Amino acid sequence: MTMPIFDSHLDLASNALFLDRDLLLPLDALAESERGMDDLPYRGRPTLSLPEMRCAGVRLCSPTVLARVRPEIRSAAAVPRSAIDYVTGEAAHAMGLAQIAYYEVLAARGELVIITTAKELDAFVRELPVGLPDNDLAPIGCILSMEGADPVLSPDQAALWWERGLRFASLVHYGDGRYAGGTGSTAGLTSDGRELLRAFEELGIILDLTHLSEPAFYEAMESFPGAVLASHNNCRHLVPGDRQFSDEQIRLIVERDGVIGVACDAWMLYPGWERGVTQPDVVSLEALVDHIDHICNLAGNADHVAIGSDLDGLYGWEQTPHDLRSIADLQKLPQMLRRRGYEAGQIEGIMHGNWIHFFGRNLPAHGG
Repeated sequence: MTMPIFDSHLDLASNALFLDRDLLLPLDALAESERGMDDLPYRGRPTLSLPEMRCAGVRLCSPTVLARVRPEIRSAAAVPRSAIDYVTGEAAHAMGLAQIAYYEVLAARGELVIITTAKELDAFVRELPVGLPDNDLAPIGCILSMEGADPVLSPDQAALWWERGLRFASLVHYGDGRYAGGTGSTAGLTSDGRELLRAFEELGIILDLTHLSEPAFYEAMESFPGAVLASHNNCRHLVPGDRQFSDEQIRLIVERDGVIGVACDAWMLYPGWERGVTQPDVVSLEALVDHIDHICNLAGNADHVAIGSDLDGLYGWEQTPHDLRSIADLQKLPQMLRRRGYEAGQIEGIMHGNWIHFFGRNLPAHGG
């Protein structure tokens, strides 16, 4: 039996559409299907598929819509192009809708249940057994999210995404975006960004603070009165860099009754990690527990931290802790947390309960 997990950040559609992965395959078969492929460093090193998620006890997750606008990639010889990058907003918009369609197809097949209201979440959770058998084939509950708002062509288009099931979104990924400065930028919110936040507030879309530049973070916290979360973010106190939150930022999220999902990307867990150079044996899942500990110490409780693994977010097990080769290895966390002195209720909160309570408070009560 395994403990249920709610993972707040999984780029499932990106894997399926950008990497052409069949996420219905068992993990070993998925890895084998990429044997001999060398176009990307993470080929043949996946950590998740839908069957593996079920084995891992991932009963709820937030799968993403992710497509970036980067006009500079027209000069492909000078600017590295990622699989998620597009020259125009129209192309990013179309790809975003394609990713929503992918989730809708999986839902029609009974692989996923797309949850849009607190009533639907409560009904789904009520059906969860206390423990889960490894051969469980039930659909996985999903609350749809967007990583970077580039697929939203204009603020007045936010309603379209709400109608298609989107319930939380961040404004930007890396660099300077249409709506805000992101990781690696010092820009704040743009005028379009402020207008988009007003649309989020009116619709009830939750703001994901992940990837905001520090100026944009503080401007958003000041101007946006709605619910906030951080789907996949760690602590700057432990691993320096603007991709991580400072203690002050964490305290502000706690004051807003938000939750932070800790991420498993090794460069966010090990100071000085160099992609393609540093090897996984330098870091273990205990580092992830260090970040959980730090957030709990700042909050004074264990109510504001959860799991936002970001596994297979354009990397594989070549860039995870050495004891994480599959999303199922997240089941090692409860024992690690027990050794740190966490009680059963606190561990359940970190593994799933904190996200369930957060979305139960902040999703619309019911449809219509």
